[in-house]
Amino acid sequence: MLVGVIADDFTGASDIANTLAKGLPGEGGFRTVQYLGIPAEKAAVEVEAGVIALKSRSIEAGEAIRQSLAALRWLLDQGCRQIVFKYCSTFDSTPAGNIGPVAESLAAALGAKGVVACPAFPGAGRTVYQGHLFVKDRLLNESGLQNHPLNPMTDADIRRWLRLQTTTDVGHVDLETVRQGPSAIDAVLKEHGAQNRTLIIVDAIADDDLVAIARAAASHRLVTGGSGIALGLAANFIEQGLIAGARPGVTVVDGPDAILAGSCSGATREQVQIHRTNHPALAIDVAAVMDGSITVEDLTSFLLANQGRKPLVYSSGTPDEVKAIQARFGREKVAETLDHLFASTASQLVKSGINRLVVAGGETSGAVVSALDLGPLAIGAEIDPGVPVLL
Repeated sequence: MLVGVIADDFTGASDIANTLAKGLPGEGGFRTVQYLGIPAEKAAVEVEAGVIALKSRSIEAGEAIRQSLAALRWLLDQGCRQIVFKYCSTFDSTPAGNIGPVAESLAAALGAKGVVACPAFPGAGRTVYQGHLFVKDRLLNESGLQNHPLNPMTDADIRRWLRLQTTTDVGHVDLETVRQGPSAIDAVLKEHGAQNRTLIIVDAIADDDLVAIARAAASHRLVTGGSGIALGLAANFIEQGLIAGARPGVTVVDGPDAILAGSCSGATREQVQIHRTNHPALAIDVAAVMDGSITVEDLTSFLLANQGRKPLVYSSGTPDEVKAIQARFGREKVAETLDHLFASTASQLVKSGINRLVVAGGETSGAVVSALDLGPLAIGAEIDPGVPVLL
């Protein structure tokens, strides 16, 4: 294994695994496997990039650090030459972390300074300019992410946001420098490192910028960012003759399906509204879940009764609805209860013969895959930007 990724949630892990497996057009990428948590066994010898999916984005910072360092130790034991800490392209975190504390802890363990921090993913509309994070044409804090139920992002200046989470100053590489190429980027990163800065926000508004950043970080032990940061990593290893450039195969899975949506993002709410116009859909009354009136059996009965019609069960309230429920029952309790509900429902569906699941939401997806205990997942063909088939 040459590259190891520590991802702070499941969907983010599959996103960057997809990027690593694809590589650049015409070149190919790594033979990539995604692990659900830290494996107990060594990786298979043919694995070139391993992605460990943790569920550490919204937990207590100290526990997130502990899990991430344990993942780092396993990846280093597999021979990884470069480590990537993957977080959301919308920088989901609170002033207490967890991006800053985890990234600093990984950097300290690896003896790294002047570490790239770039959440940009232009293909999904996430760009960084002058240290500010944009979602399409809106500043992050005006994009709807300021209403995130767990990690509300109220400041688009991610240097300032990251400084709240870190013990060392945060640097910046501007777009003008990025456009000068890898050597210029690396020189500024090294200058920041010499001034004892650990994490450096790097501007990127196009895929070519991300490729240049990856080239600049070819010899770096640690890189951090969204899945876009991995866009050019395979090319570095191909150039060194360490990998040949694999391409994910196309796999078709047939059979009964079901959709579980636990995300409250604007994009998911829009998708839910579109889907439910032509397919069976059941909205979850969260208050009824909390008092036990709605159970796993209710959800599975609805989904199984509508087999073949792409049935959907969802809990995707508006920001005001989410805040009201959290105020009534407690944020952590609501999240824990819904995660358990979706995870148990998925387990029952699989036992009943459902073999295709679509799951929306990072926390929900993490809970579902943990409950299903799927083992290592090979990365198949991309079915939508950032979304691969997992085998």
